[in-house]
Amino acid sequence: MHTGDKSALMRILAVTPEFKPHEVTVAEEVIDVYLEDPVGSGYNVLVAVDGGKIAGYICYGPTPCTDGTWDMYWEAVAMTERGRGIGTALTEAAEANMIKAGGRMIMIETSASSLYDNTRRFHQARGYETVARVADFYAPGDDQLIMRKRLK
Repeated sequence: MHTGDKSALMRILAVTPEFKPHEVTVAEEVIDVYLEDPVGSGYNVLVAVDGGKIAGYICYGPTPCTDGTWDMYWEAVAMTERGRGIGTALTEAAEANMIKAGGRMIMIETSASSLYDNTRRFHQARGYETVARVADFYAPGDDQLIMRKRLK
């Protein structure tokens, strides 16, 4: 990811229906931390480019105080580019990088809201399983789901 990619990523995030405005703000903060210090930030960011245009991105990093556990923090694909394999390519590239770095497990925290049904199906189709549920985590009636994938 380069500094020039940020504005395109922010446009994608701003119109992604799964992300609330305050979540887009947090995603921007994470991008800024990464851009300021890509090595020391604790984040890894991959950007998908298709036809010369930014089509999506994924942000992930090693989970502090663990041996080989990684967190997948953010992933977004432009609405016009969904269903073309870009999300899969980003996920697979991130997973390959995690494996090279000694990763053994990936964790994803997401909402149980119906707005995230497609997101959960996407990850389930790629081997992620729901391992925990925290009731009312995000808001009353909006549970947190924790998904996990074990790497080989």
